[in-house]
Amino acid sequence: MERINNQPEPHYWEKMRLVADVLRATDATVVIIAHEDPDGDAVGSTLGLARALRQLGKKVWWIVEPPRFLRFLPREDEYHEPVEKLPDDAVLVVLDSGDRHRAVGAPVEGFVINIDHHGSNSRFGQIHIVDPSKAAAAQMVKDLIDALEVEWTEEIATPVLTGLITDTGNFRFGNTTPEVLETAAELVAHGVKLAELTDRLQWRPPQYFKLMGMVLSTVQFHFGGLAVSAHVTRRMTEEAGSTEEDSDDFVGVIRYAEGSYVAVFLKEREGATKVSIRSRAGVSAQNIAVELGGGGHVPAAGATLEGVSLEEAYPVVLAAVEKELKRAGFLS
Repeated sequence: MERINNQPEPHYWEKMRLVADVLRATDATVVIIAHEDPDGDAVGSTLGLARALRQLGKKVWWIVEPPRFLRFLPREDEYHEPVEKLPDDAVLVVLDSGDRHRAVGAPVEGFVINIDHHGSNSRFGQIHIVDPSKAAAAQMVKDLIDALEVEWTEEIATPVLTGLITDTGNFRFGNTTPEVLETAAELVAHGVKLAELTDRLQWRPPQYFKLMGMVLSTVQFHFGGLAVSAHVTRRMTEEAGSTEEDSDDFVGVIRYAEGSYVAVFLKEREGATKVSIRSRAGVSAQNIAVELGGGGHVPAAGATLEGVSLEEAYPVVLAAVEKELKRAGFLS
């Protein structure tokens, strides 16, 4: 587990002010990207920063492709197509991506600013601010926008609050600290329509529910109910008339199985299996994910098993789960 460092960044504000100074001073294009399969935090934190920098008059390329349920956040004119080459002297900001190889949209090269809250982050980039004590990258972006001394607007605050809401499970998860609630209150005070936003974030297309019915039929319990699993196949997705992203939050459904401490959701991909993991009560999803070659947070993490079929993935994943349950004292 040598990759994991869950300690807070000791020079957090010093580094945050440094990043703010760099971004204020640059005349170059600021390119903002996040991890593959971006979630609410990745989309919200990057979009909020992009809007703040544009308010400062900066040229910004926001290169993120939101999932369907988040496409209401950006305007059409805010998107930029992925690029294979960065502009000369560009400043690349990578947000919410613990691994430079999972960052998509632009090559991770040149002057790189890495802002993240995953303990498994490899600390890449010329400047890196990695603070696992923060609930979301959006919480860190809120601090950065404050350091930039940008005037807050509803348009900037809404995606930032979206990142905070989604990564705290609507303020239900253990990472919901007093600081998180204070940050959320400040963002709401900047004009965010909280009730409308939280309602809109729960919208799903009809095929989502058809696919969920199929997925729930795959639920299994392991180790006397200490762990719960489910999966989705490519064929199931096709039969439901759905898309892969429609199953992204199903792990959040099965994680509430009574008596379970670990939930794993396996997603069949062409030539690979993606694994999403959630845990509670001292069991580390992060440890399980790192064992599988991935990363994330203690309560929520994931990995992609390249070249491993869904059938082959199950025993590998369950072996990692068993190892962590033993470490946590739930199995002998």
